[in-house]
Amino acid sequence: MVFPEVLDLDPVGSAAGCVRMPGSKSISNRVLLLAGLASGDTVVRDLLDADDTGHMLTALRVLGIDWRQTAPNDYSVNGAGGAFAVKSADLFLGNAGTAFRPLTAVLSMCAGDYRLAGVARMHERPIADLVDALQGMGAHIDYLGKPGYPPLRILPGKLKSPVETRVRGDVSSQYLSALLMALPLAGGGTIGVEGDLVSKPYVEMTLNMMSRFGIVATRNQWSEFHVPGGCYQSAGEIYVEGDASSASYFLAAGAISGLAGGDPVRVEGVGEASIQGDIRFAEVLRQMGATVRMGGNWIEAVGPSGGRLRAIDADLNHIPDAAMTAAILALFADGPSVLRNIGNWRVKETDRLAAMATELRKVGAIVEEGGDYLRITPPVEFRAATIDTYDDHRMAMCFSLVAMAGVPVRINDPACVRKTFPEYFEHFARISRR
Repeated sequence: MVFPEVLDLDPVGSAAGCVRMPGSKSISNRVLLLAGLASGDTVVRDLLDADDTGHMLTALRVLGIDWRQTAPNDYSVNGAGGAFAVKSADLFLGNAGTAFRPLTAVLSMCAGDYRLAGVARMHERPIADLVDALQGMGAHIDYLGKPGYPPLRILPGKLKSPVETRVRGDVSSQYLSALLMALPLAGGGTIGVEGDLVSKPYVEMTLNMMSRFGIVATRNQWSEFHVPGGCYQSAGEIYVEGDASSASYFLAAGAISGLAGGDPVRVEGVGEASIQGDIRFAEVLRQMGATVRMGGNWIEAVGPSGGRLRAIDADLNHIPDAAMTAAILALFADGPSVLRNIGNWRVKETDRLAAMATELRKVGAIVEEGGDYLRITPPVEFRAATIDTYDDHRMAMCFSLVAMAGVPVRINDPACVRKTFPEYFEHFARISRR
């Protein structure tokens, strides 16, 4: 797909329609990694086709995993039945945290010589907490650049058995998820969590996926996790849910559209049976006055006709990606909104707290940026704006919704959506009504 350098969005009056969601990035890369480690063949259906999954697929191929594409979004993966057989590899993982962090942990258990690198932004995203936890287990990991950050070199270590380690939980849940998925290769063990664990639903997702592949880990509240040793077993056939984070943009479009008397917007591929934490974005929509309906595999939303959305003051730590969409909805609220406990935005694809504050001001909002919160006062009058996206897919998708305020919006570097949703702008145009 070819993208222009900038994308100009005309003012949108309302929205209506139905959009099928691409596969969840978080589930897709977890499933691919576990299928690669499992014994036997796993058929993966509805896999996300985007940059992040592409990096994981390429890495698995380099590590000796035989996979083949059987349909546009379906794959057959022949697992290694334990540690990867390839013992020396250089891996480039772009800006895919859902590939980089878990592979760091898993390759530390594989007794090989591996180099892991990514784009410049990945080399700015901290990884010291994960490396410290792995080194505490006896892994040998060297920093090839700035200490505490990628790129990394992993060499054979002397792993303890059974494993006992600790990891900070207040920066990124991906560190804990990475350790959970890797520990069966080391014979199992115990992970203690220091501090408050952020983004707990993503850890629940990891435990769910591990159980689908035959490894059932348990937890004591959110402070201690026990992982058995053993080999992952093929899940047989596994379907990837539609991405709940991406669904938030279309559900928000329905909420905004309703203000002008528009129709609901429906998403398919994700619904009330979802294992993704961002399904709880529906609660935010309801708090703001939208009407939300759900089925097992669909959700639809529409806003209150002829008014404004209700301002909120909410802790959104459990839905860090969809919380960005809530920041856009705050522009359409009846007063200032406060989004709290979102400090982990700062270690995502960009410093999202700073980026969101900067771009929200461009469209006319008054924004107070705190260490872990945003206070957003809606514009008295929306302004046309050119939005910088910081090579962050969610910035581009979020700010497309500003066109629904009846102003033109220019999106710089729209190609950044290739990370998780290459067809996003096509779908947005399809539901938009001038």
